[in-house]
Amino acid sequence: MPMQRDPEAIETAYLHKMADLEDVRVLEAGCGDGRLTWRYAGTTRHAIGIDSNREHLAVARRSCPPALGARVAFAQATALALPFRAELFYGAILAWSL
Repeated sequence: MPMQRDPEAIETAYLHKMADLEDVRVLEAGCGDGRLTWRYAGTTRHAIGIDSNREHLAVARRSCPPALGARVAFAQATALALPFRAELFYGAILAWSL
């Protein structure tokens, strides 16, 4: 049986309580397979997830819900070498990335 992470959506509730992500651009550093991305991206204007692991990004791209396809993008990068201008984002999420 696959491991369930946050089945009660506690992580999601706290994320939305701590940051208003409504209609803003968000950078998620260390997005991995997109597990957290799907929990907040529906409220953003655009979310970009970065990760250094190519295989994790491939899983994230494949598992992207169709309704979020135009709103979410992924890129192979690290937080130390972002391929974007800082002013493009309202904020950043670094869940489990430290």
